[in-house]
Amino acid sequence: MERRDVRGHYEELAAEYDEHWVYGPAYIPWMSARIAEALRLTVTDRIADIGCGTGLFAREVARAVRPRHPVLCVDPSEGMLRQIGAPPPPGLTPIVASAEDVAEEQIELPYKQLDAMWLKESVHHLPNPAHTLRGLADRLAPGGRLLVVMLPATIRYPLFAAALARFEELQPDPADVVKHLGAAGLDAGLSHVEHELRIDRDTYFGMVRARYMSLLSTFSDSEIEDGIEEMRAAHPEPVLVFPDRFAFALGTLGRQRGEVG
Repeated sequence: MERRDVRGHYEELAAEYDEHWVYGPAYIPWMSARIAEALRLTVTDRIADIGCGTGLFAREVARAVRPRHPVLCVDPSEGMLRQIGAPPPPGLTPIVASAEDVAEEQIELPYKQLDAMWLKESVHHLPNPAHTLRGLADRLAPGGRLLVVMLPATIRYPLFAAALARFEELQPDPADVVKHLGAAGLDAGLSHVEHELRIDRDTYFGMVRARYMSLLSTFSDSEIEDGIEEMRAAHPEPVLVFPDRFAFALGTLGRQRGEVG
C-alpha cells in the first residue's frame, strides 16, 4: 500500500479540485443548503468552515445566508486556499491553519468566539478527533453549533472492491463522533442526508485516476489503473447513478456556559 501525506495530496490536487468535486450544477447548492439548515445559520453568525479546501461550500453558504461577518475559510493547504481567489471574494476570509491549530488556539482568529462551524469530510484526517473536537467546541459562543459532515461507515460508490474495503477499514464511525461531541460538553445528535449522483462514467474514472478522494492516495498508480479496469467491467453503463449519503453529527453548546463578549 502506497501512503502519501494528506497535505501533499491536496496541494497536488488543488488546481483541479473544483473540477473533481462539482459533480453537477445541483450538488454544491444542495449540500450547502443542508449545512446551513443543520447549523441554523443567520446573518449575525460568526461562521467558520474548518478544512474548507477551495471554499466551494463556504462560498455558496455566504451567497445564500449573506452573513454580516465574513465566513472564515480555514485550511492547512495554501494551494487549496489560493483557488478561492486573490483577493478573495467579499464574504470570505481565507486562513492557513489546520483544525488542530484552531482547536489548540495556535492561531488567532478574527472572532474571539464562533457561533457556527463545520468540518466537511475532514474528520478522518484528525489524528486525535476527540481532542480536536473538544478544542473546537471550546471556541464556540454560548448557543454555538459544531457540525461534522462525513460519509457513513459504508458507502455505495461505484469504486473498485479494494477501495471500498479500505474505506470501511479507515472511516471513523459517525456514532463515535457524536460521542466525542457529547464528551466535549455539547448536546449532540446524528442525522443523515442523501443526494442522487449522476456522473458520466469516463468522467468518474478520471476523478478516480486523479484521486479525488484522499482514500485513493493510499493506492499506487498501477493499483488505481487495475481498479479502474475492474470498475469498467462492473459498470458498462455510460452514466453512473449512485447515492451520496452523509452523516451529520451536530453538537450545540448550551447558553448557560460562560458567556463572553
